[in-house]
Amino acid sequence: MVKRITINPITRLEGHGKIEIFLDEQGNVKRAFLQVPELRGFETFCLGRPAEEMPRITPRICGVCPTAHHMASTKCLDDLWRVEPTRTAKLLRELVYNAFMLEDHYLHFFFLGGPDFIVGPKAPKAERNILGVIAKVGLEIGKQVILTRKRTRKIIETLGGKVVHPVFGLPGGVSRPMSEEEREEFLKTAEDAVEFSKFALQAFDDIVLKNKEYVDLILSDAYAHRTYYMGLVDEKNRPNYYEGMVRVVDPEGEEVARFAPRDYADYIAEHVEPWSYITFPYLKKVGWKGFTDGKESGVFRVAPLARLNVSDGMSTPLAQESYEKMYDVLGGKPAHCTLAFHWARLVEAQNAAERMVEILKDDEVTSPDIRNNPTEKPSVGVGIVEAPRGTLIHHYETDEKGILTRVNLLVATNHNAAPIAMSVEKAAKGVIKNGEVDDGILNMVEMAFRAYDPCHACATHALPGMMPLEARIHGPDGKLVKVIRR
Repeated sequence: MVKRITINPITRLEGHGKIEIFLDEQGNVKRAFLQVPELRGFETFCLGRPAEEMPRITPRICGVCPTAHHMASTKCLDDLWRVEPTRTAKLLRELVYNAFMLEDHYLHFFFLGGPDFIVGPKAPKAERNILGVIAKVGLEIGKQVILTRKRTRKIIETLGGKVVHPVFGLPGGVSRPMSEEEREEFLKTAEDAVEFSKFALQAFDDIVLKNKEYVDLILSDAYAHRTYYMGLVDEKNRPNYYEGMVRVVDPEGEEVARFAPRDYADYIAEHVEPWSYITFPYLKKVGWKGFTDGKESGVFRVAPLARLNVSDGMSTPLAQESYEKMYDVLGGKPAHCTLAFHWARLVEAQNAAERMVEILKDDEVTSPDIRNNPTEKPSVGVGIVEAPRGTLIHHYETDEKGILTRVNLLVATNHNAAPIAMSVEKAAKGVIKNGEVDDGILNMVEMAFRAYDPCHACATHALPGMMPLEARIHGPDGKLVKVIRR
C-alpha cells in the first residue's frame, strides 16, 4: 500500500508549494503537511534604501496583488512622516483600491477557485480551469468576466500609472488628480460592475447553492475550523479595505481586541517552523498552542470570510442583502466553513463595486487638492490595508534622513499560514479513506488551501541565515530519526 502521497506542485494559487500526505497501515491519513519551499528576500534587501522608494519596490513582491503592497506602503509612509492625506487623495486611493479588490476577487473566483464548483471538484483536471468555467457558463459570460476585469483595471492603470506596479501613492497624497471626463467613464464602469456583481452572486446561487452535494461539502466538518478572526472595520464595525481599526473576534464572535495599526505588535506574534519558509502568526494574549483550533489556540484567520465574521454588516445596501443571505444559509455568525471564503469573496466584490459608485459620485473626487507635503522627520511607520487575501501590514523604521533600518512585512497569507496547514490536513483526513486515492480526491485536498487564495510569493521573505530548508523526521515515539537539509 502507498504510504506517502505528494502533490507537487499544488495548483491554482500565487506562488509555489507542495502537500505531503502520510498514510497509516489501513490507508487512512495519519498526517498531512503543506510545505512552502520558495524564498524571497524583500525585508532584507530593502534595508539601506530611502523609505519613499518602498511603494515602488514592494509591488514587485507579487504580480497579482501589487496594488495591496503599494497602498499599504503608501499608508506606512503617511504614518512615518506624520502627514495626513487630503480628503481628495483619500477618495482617489480608496477608489483605486476598491477597483483592485473587485478585479482581484473575480480573478480568484472565476480563474482559480471557482472551477472547483462551477466545473466540479472531481471533474477531469483538464477541465478545472477558466476554459472549463467558460464552457459551463457560456462564451458570452466568459467575455463579460474578462471585460469587467479589463475595464476595472483601466481605473488602476489610469490613476496608478501602471496596472501591475502602480506609481500612484505619495506620503500625504497621490501623484495625479482625476479629470471630469475620467470620472464619467469610471462611473459607468463602476455601475456596470455593480450589475455584474449581481450576476456573479446569482451564478453562485444557481450553480452552487442549488446543488445539495456542494452545499453539504461547504457545511461539512472536513472543511471547518473554529478559530479567531481578524480584519479592518470602520466606526460602525463594517468592513473597510482601505483604512480603519483592526478588530479581532473569538470563535463565538465576541470582540476580544480592537486596535490601531501602530499597535499591531502588541497583539500579534510570529511562530517559526524549521520545515517551511513561511511564518505562523498568532494572537499574543492567547499564545501559540500548535496547529490546532478552538478558543484556547492563538491561531486566527483573515481574508473575506474573516472580514465578514468580524463585521456587524456591510457598508452598502446590495452587499448587505447578500451578507444576510450568506449567514442565513451558513447558520449564523461567525461562520467557520472554510469553503465559504469563496462566497464571502463575491459579497465583498459587490461591496467594492457599490463603494466605487459612491466615491465617483462625490464631487470632491476631482478636486486638484491631492497632497499635503510632509514636514516631520521620519522614525517609525505602520500601514495596514485589507488585501484580497487578508490583513496586510507594512512596518518601517528609518534614521532621521529616512533611510530604512528595519522592515517587517506581515502578509495576509502569513496570518492564514497555520489555518491553511490545519485545513489541508483536516481535508485530507476527511476525504482519503482506506487508501483510495484518485485525482478528484487529491483536488479536494487542494480545495482546502485554495479557499484562502494564498500568495506564497508574498508570504515567504526571510533572508539571510535561513538556508538550507530543513525537515526533521520524528518516529512514533517522538524521537528525532533524521534531519534532511536542502
